[in-house]
Amino acid sequence: MDGQMIISVGREFGSGGHVIAEALAKRFGLSLYDNNLLEHIAQEKNIDHTELKKYDEKPKNRPLSRTVRGYSNSAQENIAYMQFDYLKKKAESGESFVVVGRCAETKLKGFPGLISFFILGDKEKKAERVMKVYGVSRDEALHMMEREDWERKTYHNYYCRGKWGDSRNYDFSINSSRLGIDGTVTMLEEYIRAATH
Repeated sequence: MDGQMIISVGREFGSGGHVIAEALAKRFGLSLYDNNLLEHIAQEKNIDHTELKKYDEKPKNRPLSRTVRGYSNSAQENIAYMQFDYLKKKAESGESFVVVGRCAETKLKGFPGLISFFILGDKEKKAERVMKVYGVSRDEALHMMEREDWERKTYHNYYCRGKWGDSRNYDFSINSSRLGIDGTVTMLEEYIRAATH
């Protein structure tokens, strides 16, 4: 691998996007930034990361928040911008890494080493995966999928230009239900190697 590589993975809930991101990080020997970003930020700022995690990738609570003189009283908004700033600093330092969500395909768009993916899946396959991973019923799985995807979409579309999941915002969108997790990882690995050759 020559030069910087930043792999951004957006995903639908239940598509296996996080597992795919972990596998890509392992195959390329890169750091993975996901909800652990908050632990890094908490260490930097000397605050409790468990408080921050409550607001991770959550949409802004509009009725209860306001902005005064450029500063927001919304915990969600402040935490989102802390994460965007942290990722930009890492990218500016030349570090190569994989990032899950966090609007990375938009917030890091100016970096030439950025390769962005969006992982989606068939509804029934995603529900099966959620049932297995979380030990819930089919109805609970469908409810979780709907809620999580609504939160991700609302979060993304609030902080970014372009719509969450719209293939025009990513280098490559793929349905993980077609090839399975391992097959999807292999396909994306081949894409990355071709794109960085």
